[in-house]
Amino acid sequence: MKKILLCGYMASGKSTIAQLLGKTTGLKAFDLDEIIQKKAGKTIAEIFAAYGEIKFRRLEHENLNELMRTDDGFVLSLGGGTPCYANNHLFLQQDDVVSVYLKTSIEELIFRLKRQGGGRPLLDNLAADEMQEYVAKHLFDRSYYYHQAKHVIATDGKSPEDIVNQIMSLY
Repeated sequence: MKKILLCGYMASGKSTIAQLLGKTTGLKAFDLDEIIQKKAGKTIAEIFAAYGEIKFRRLEHENLNELMRTDDGFVLSLGGGTPCYANNHLFLQQDDVVSVYLKTSIEELIFRLKRQGGGRPLLDNLAADEMQEYVAKHLFDRSYYYHQAKHVIATDGKSPEDIVNQIMSLY
């Protein structure tokens, strides 16, 4: 069965789209961050605070690798940085995977991140005026990995349902 992997920056809509796509396809929908939190018994912010980013990235890779070894089809929302570490971007290229980069503009990401509030370990210590520069640099650094996905869908100005329909046309 096919595995659908969604990648993109924080607030690009990965979790929302994964849930809707799961309902539409009848596949189980997972969020990699939620899997990690459940297994660790801590929030992502708590894992970052207690163990640092390197430990978090190791947990992220281990959980992704475990899930990808199953024969079951599913929809998976990756963390924003997942494709950028431990060669995780190679999962996006597997034959049994439909991978989609939810490409969102910097302006739209900033708008969504401000609307969502805190709880993002990589952003929580930034002043409001630093956020745009940080997101722009981060997005530039991660762009290569995100573009390893087989498909790119621009999300600006689209409803979650529009994006799901676009993904369904690829599947």
